[in-house]
Amino acid sequence: MQILPPFTPLSDLAQRLAEPGFAALDAASLSALAGAPATVLTRWNAAWDDLPRDEHLRDVGGYRRRRHGCFVVVGDGVNAVPHRAHWQPVEYNALHGGLERWFEPLDVRFASDEALLALLRGLGRTASELRRPQPWFVEVHQFRIDTAQGIGRPTPEGAHRDGVDLVAVVLVARHAIKGGETRVFDAHGPQGVRFTLHEPFSALLLDDERVVHESTPIQPLDPERPGHRDTLVVTLRSGGFQGPGAT
Repeated sequence: MQILPPFTPLSDLAQRLAEPGFAALDAASLSALAGAPATVLTRWNAAWDDLPRDEHLRDVGGYRRRRHGCFVVVGDGVNAVPHRAHWQPVEYNALHGGLERWFEPLDVRFASDEALLALLRGLGRTASELRRPQPWFVEVHQFRIDTAQGIGRPTPEGAHRDGVDLVAVVLVARHAIKGGETRVFDAHGPQGVRFTLHEPFSALLLDDERVVHESTPIQPLDPERPGHRDTLVVTLRSGGFQGPGAT
């Protein structure tokens, strides 16, 4: 049995991020956060159809495609920065930590899409309310996890934190799959919840200092008909981008 997300009204978002440290938003609330109609967000779907394979998977899986881009958000200003590697310490990613992973950049049309920039502004405001107003160093990841090999793992590193301040996981699409359950746990205790995001452009927001998260593997509904799960993951960090020697 699939468990529906415990959706939070947008008016209660700040309170939920403060306690217990996460909030699920339905598509209408995410649209309001971004200040962009849901019909505009659906234009993004085509941007997931040309993602290159992730060549850095250490579990030798061929099930993940992705692109990556970086921005700095200051108030209502959103500025793209030169393409850079994605890096995490081993403390946060035991599988891929310590690697400079160079992914193909976001397509320029998607990276400059006004709805994406509006979403980054909205997430910047959310992060500033969670912490305090300051520049936010933002990484944007497009993921497609497919089941062409029978199983796909959205989080092969397992339950984890990302080493940032705020994480947003936006479900873009689910096609012909089962699984992909979201799990969120208190980083310092046994409390946890699990649910499945099904509605396109519903989202999970996380205070990365307070909780750990993972998504369970996906499988095809029909072995003869591979499916996929598309997500947009946005992380916001204070003080600078993560990298070797970063604090």
